[in-house]
Amino acid sequence: MPSRNHHLCPMMRFDTLPPVHKNVDPLGPRTPPSLGVSRRIESSTGPLAPVIANRIQHVQSPVIPIVGRWTSEHPGTISLGQGVVHHAPPAEVFQAVCEATGQAGNRASSLDRYGPVVGNDRLIELIQNKLIAENRIDPVAEQASVVCSAGSNMGFLNAILAIADIGDEIILLSPYYFNHHMAIEIAGCRAVVVATDDQNQPDLDAINDAITPRTKAIVTVSPNNPTGAVYRESDLAEINLMCAARGLYHLSDEAYEYFLHDGVRHYSPGCAVGASEHTISLYSLSKSYGMSGWRIGYSVVPNHLVEGIRKIQDTNLICPPIVCQVAAAAALEVGSDWCREQIAGLTAVRDATLGSLAQLGDRCRYAVPKGAFYVLFQLQTDRSDMTLVETLIRQFSVAVLPGSAFGVSKGCSLRLSYGALDPQSVREGVGRLRDGLATLLS
Repeated sequence: MPSRNHHLCPMMRFDTLPPVHKNVDPLGPRTPPSLGVSRRIESSTGPLAPVIANRIQHVQSPVIPIVGRWTSEHPGTISLGQGVVHHAPPAEVFQAVCEATGQAGNRASSLDRYGPVVGNDRLIELIQNKLIAENRIDPVAEQASVVCSAGSNMGFLNAILAIADIGDEIILLSPYYFNHHMAIEIAGCRAVVVATDDQNQPDLDAINDAITPRTKAIVTVSPNNPTGAVYRESDLAEINLMCAARGLYHLSDEAYEYFLHDGVRHYSPGCAVGASEHTISLYSLSKSYGMSGWRIGYSVVPNHLVEGIRKIQDTNLICPPIVCQVAAAAALEVGSDWCREQIAGLTAVRDATLGSLAQLGDRCRYAVPKGAFYVLFQLQTDRSDMTLVETLIRQFSVAVLPGSAFGVSKGCSLRLSYGALDPQSVREGVGRLRDGLATLLS
């Protein structure tokens, strides 16, 4: 018996299907291959080999595995590259998972069964309560729905596949999050990159000028990866209104909503009156709750997109892993005050990081980040950023990421992540970076 509810339609008539000509081979007569040996097709120029899809060949390679390989080749390297946090999930997460797995042998347990495509009712209820209390978004009242996914990146790809056709355009603000750019190209769409200003804030006129008849969405990430910028509420509201007026979707990535410095506040553009019809808000537990390996994220999508997203996610994932949903529910029950307690020390870590970089003087420039846990800085050098990254690992045992991975094409830029650092690690890791750059830029 099939494990899911697949069945034949009783109205299907097989005698209406086109005939299959079993004895006609479009490749001509052939000798059956020996068992276990593939048959090679020959052309006039030699044997043909299967190739990767053209659109995938043009997608940038993820840089983190490359930097990770170099780092693993040099034990003792301190990583300031990947965006991870220093804290583990709440203890309640592990307790809830242990209790759930302890019941897994019970036939009444649902841990080892398929679940709803968009997530279990309990988890969705907790997310809805959080959205109402913290983001001023009431999905039910505003004709929208919560969709849980295996991380926020899956939520983003789901959204692109649901709203755009091949060849359509999606506007990204540069510097951009590289996985967004990759997802757009994987979907067969075109990323239209619009530069931000020298403080990494949106240029509204440039965004408006970039819209064409093929544009389907504008993407914002605030607080921002890779710059740490927090976009002004007025700018996010204006972008959202721009989308409404031009018949576009606004994809608002808010994975770093709790990571804020210097008294700035987070704003969710999906909370505006009338925004729910065209706004897709994306959230994650990876950073705030230290759950990057659990792969749970969620999005708020207009109801008219839900059926399409169900099709996509049912094909890709079937449902978010049940054990991960148990973990996510336990984390949300602990609540965001716990997250803020873990994050509170990061402002001091940021300040120590910027203090070390300031010792490089005019050779290093950056806009002070007001959110997330990244610094994107520009260097006075003729070296390529990737060469500099490799040299810093091999000679100075410190890893960062190249700015070119985030769409920075002018000069040499590097992204530093300080989320995983405690004060002692800052002194050591950023000290190595400062000393290495001082040597290499001299």
